[in-house]
Amino acid sequence: MSQLEIRNLHVSVEDKEILKGVTLTVKQGEIHAIMGPNGTGKSTLAYTLMGHPAYTVTEGEVIFKGQNILELEPDERARLGIFLAFQYPVAIPGVTVANFLRSAMNARRRAENPEDKGIPIPEFRKMLKEKMDLLKMDHSFAGRYLNDGFSGGEKKRAEILQLATLQPEIAILDETDSGLDIDALRIVAEGVNALMGPHLGVLLITHYQRLLNYVKPDFVHVMLDGRIVESGGPDLALHLEEHGYHWLREKAEENA
Repeated sequence: MSQLEIRNLHVSVEDKEILKGVTLTVKQGEIHAIMGPNGTGKSTLAYTLMGHPAYTVTEGEVIFKGQNILELEPDERARLGIFLAFQYPVAIPGVTVANFLRSAMNARRRAENPEDKGIPIPEFRKMLKEKMDLLKMDHSFAGRYLNDGFSGGEKKRAEILQLATLQPEIAILDETDSGLDIDALRIVAEGVNALMGPHLGVLLITHYQRLLNYVKPDFVHVMLDGRIVESGGPDLALHLEEHGYHWLREKAEENA
């Protein structure tokens, strides 16, 4: 069973320290939710894990499949089995959802076997239709240009379809609920739930407890000022919804 092990991670952006010693382990089959106010380092953690060049790691390591992935390029991390769903997915006019997904699948297959000629088109179409049926998506979605003219909900559904197709072992979902109305949120959450199982571990980053009404986490972690200051079960998210974060700030100050 694979696991993503974050050890004492310190990260800076333009010489300003954002993450100040994050330690966390996400195993396949588990859902970990990270909550916290704006500006506490949640998205910084997501982008650092996938290798965004704007983020400088000053200390710590991230171990996955026996490797420190901080030494790998973003595409190498993806081919290893790590996936990031963006808070603000980028539009790619002229590239259909289907062509994008087939190219991504073939890149991963060739990383495992350089002689692989890619997934045959009939096999890919059958697989893609099965995934879209699982996510209750209209098949015409596959022929649209990726995120071009998509609503906020459609962009997030496209990210979940990528997750379903690429079948990573660890998925990082960066504020998947951002900008969604309640109906779109429910649809996206149903997609995540449909993909959950013993072979997928999820690191779910969110501001609000409302997403966790639909996607039930095994563990909830609270991030403040670049650190994880509290961890617990699903009840922690409900407590935060009712009481906010001020009690944790006071607790952190008392322990400082």
